[in-house]
Amino acid sequence: MIRIAKESDIDACLSITKACAAYMIEQNIYQWNEVYPNKTAFINDFKRNELYVLEVNRELAGCICISTFKDAIYKPVKWLTQTNNCIYIHRLAIHPNYQGKGYAQKLMDYAESYAKTHNFDSVRLDAFSQNKRNLKFYESRGYQRLEEIYFPKQSPYPFYCYELLF
Repeated sequence: MIRIAKESDIDACLSITKACAAYMIEQNIYQWNEVYPNKTAFINDFKRNELYVLEVNRELAGCICISTFKDAIYKPVKWLTQTNNCIYIHRLAIHPNYQGKGYAQKLMDYAESYAKTHNFDSVRLDAFSQNKRNLKFYESRGYQRLEEIYFPKQSPYPFYCYELLF
């Protein structure tokens, strides 16, 4: 079940992303670290009513931020649409114990359905260039790779911007 997060879910979301970070580091993917994702990001997502969680058997298994807020780092990106009528996906995470079962697909289906239902023109996101599994995941869903951006506190490697048009 996917639902809007409650304030009491924030710590669980942070635990999920920390477990994901550790799991990725085991695979030499240095996408997330002690700097990001952080509790402040989840608190802000919650305050804007943009944090969603996935429950499996009454346990939080994943989370996603579905946002209309355009971060400053995205301003120079040449997006496919010139409009600001889009949503941004952040912090999509499935706890490693639940990965490989289609739950990330379910969260993205939900986000894309949300965007269509609310008449948004596109869905935008960024994905770490060194996380080949994630790149394949988004590209298989029809997302088009655009420009690179950098988060120096996270990695010296770029993140690719993606956009899906409706």
